[in-house]
Amino acid sequence: MRYIRMVGRRDAQVLHMTTFHDVPTNLLLPLLAERIEAHDSISRPEWALHVKTGVHRERPPTQDNWWEIRSAAVLRKVAIHSPIGVNHLSQMFGGARDRGSAPSRAKSGSRHITRTVLQQLEEAGLVETKKNTAGTITLGRVLTPAGNKLINEVAHEVRPTAEATSPGLSKY
Repeated sequence: MRYIRMVGRRDAQVLHMTTFHDVPTNLLLPLLAERIEAHDSISRPEWALHVKTGVHRERPPTQDNWWEIRSAAVLRKVAIHSPIGVNHLSQMFGGARDRGSAPSRAKSGSRHITRTVLQQLEEAGLVETKKNTAGTITLGRVLTPAGNKLINEVAHEVRPTAEATSPGLSKY
């Protein structure tokens, strides 16, 4: 038999597990990219050295670890917006295309990069495809429990740094 001691409202301590929603993205993504880099199935393809990330860009990325950062960003976007497909993800990584003297228009990012990243995350066991109840239509990608665990562990590690930079976060 288990006894539960009732305490007053003031004495109660709320235990809160930190999730990726609780920390800023600029602190979460670099550490998540380092963790993703440790997976064997996630690696930058050879063609990624010379490719632009979309038609709205003029040059390829200059960062050395841009593939890992993009993989971390895609994992975070899948966690927030799941189930989500390649087309919607590429639109999130798009931007305004400069058309000279004509007004700029919104263009999506590279679907090939997004698709390849999602396939690698799926091989790593962090993301899976979700189908409808009949199993005939693919609804998009969702996080697996392993992916959810990874992103929340990284958020828990980043939490003290986030509270130090933004003291207002400690009440959440």
